[in-house]
Amino acid sequence: MVIGTARTYRNLRLSVVGLLALHLILKVIISEPTALGDLFIFNSIAFLAAAIAFFAPPFNDQLARLALFGAIFLWAIGSATTTWNSFYSPTIWPNISDICYVLFYPLMLFGLIRALTARRKFRPAEILDVVIITFGFSTLIAALFLKSAMNHFVGSSTTVFFSIVYPVGDVVLLSIALIIILVQHRAFRSVLFLIGIAIFTVTDLYFVFKSATSGYNFASITDDGWLVGLIFIAEALWHHGGDSRISEKIISASTTAAMIFSGAILTISALKEGYIPSAALVPAIATVALAVVRMALALHDARTASTNLELSRIDELTGLANRRRFIAEIDLLAAGNGTILLLDLDGFKVVNDTLGHGAGDELLRQISIRFSRVVPHGSLVARLGGDEFGVVIPGGPRHGLEVALALASTVSYPYIVAGHEVSVGVSIGRVINDGSADTLHRADSAMYEAKRAGGGMVLWTP
Repeated sequence: MVIGTARTYRNLRLSVVGLLALHLILKVIISEPTALGDLFIFNSIAFLAAAIAFFAPPFNDQLARLALFGAIFLWAIGSATTTWNSFYSPTIWPNISDICYVLFYPLMLFGLIRALTARRKFRPAEILDVVIITFGFSTLIAALFLKSAMNHFVGSSTTVFFSIVYPVGDVVLLSIALIIILVQHRAFRSVLFLIGIAIFTVTDLYFVFKSATSGYNFASITDDGWLVGLIFIAEALWHHGGDSRISEKIISASTTAAMIFSGAILTISALKEGYIPSAALVPAIATVALAVVRMALALHDARTASTNLELSRIDELTGLANRRRFIAEIDLLAAGNGTILLLDLDGFKVVNDTLGHGAGDELLRQISIRFSRVVPHGSLVARLGGDEFGVVIPGGPRHGLEVALALASTVSYPYIVAGHEVSVGVSIGRVINDGSADTLHRADSAMYEAKRAGGGMVLWTP
């Protein structure tokens, strides 16, 4: 079954090359546009390229695979709509083509970034970054060249805008691809992506140039450049890429630049009315609005990360600091004055065995509350696991001794747990901090010495 499936996919990849060759031969033999060659065969090749991307091997990032499939499929729909309207009547709503072509670029950019950077975890902000980059750079190019282009193209400013926004998208794609490939190993997969995008871009630029000079002929042989580019992009998904990952700084810098361009253009438009074509203001406004949403997401992510960091340093049962936070606090104390205590409860196992683990957990919570009440401000009390606690007390040795005695005293009073009165003791190991790397080991040794002595407190000495 697996062999048969592999053979089917190989035949699919070969068939698209065969159809492309057939189309080129037909264009050489019959230079005039034909429904068979330029509507059915031409667009069948585009849809087959989309299928090749869709059935790409599972080693791909699935979001990358689906995004690239969606981009090629939308381009194929746009192409099919345009060519249908050139041959048949009634025509299909022509704006479908523009919508599909415009959506092609953010999908292609998103898929390209994920395919070339070996990402796995998806973040909603990735989509916003892609859209901001696309709109922002489109705004810049439109502001710079739209007025000049309107002198050569026929139609409204919106029509002209759509005529130049496609090569703008290609340039953005090509630039991002080049940056990514330069910062990672040049895997065969990356080379195929770059070749495909480069061929697609050159074809688009040639189309724009010919259209501006009234020299473009519908369904010319050069249109096959689009198909060749899409085939290379789809084929790239069938090859493994490098293991290196792109730095987030590259995408962040592109997003920031897009926001700056759009903000500057809106400022210029406000200061000098009519200087910037209105068609360039729509993506500029969209870029700024999306940038606000992006910043809100960034703030939310930062708060979430801060909360997660805090939770990772808290003991879930008692709400005290955990071992990780305790060790970090010892490191922060360094060579400063302070005392480190390790406390182990005596008789806790009996409570667990006779009253159950639920009662044992409740006892630990009650003890934690008592400990928290007696430690002075600036000190840290942590549950290290089981019935073991740790305390870091800044200040001189006498201050540390007083806190240790207070902690021992709080444990000595009985507790009401599960309707029973229970009593436990505590063994305390005390160490005067001197900046040594084995401070925790010393406190542990002193605590076990106190344990062997039947409870109480032991101060570690050399």
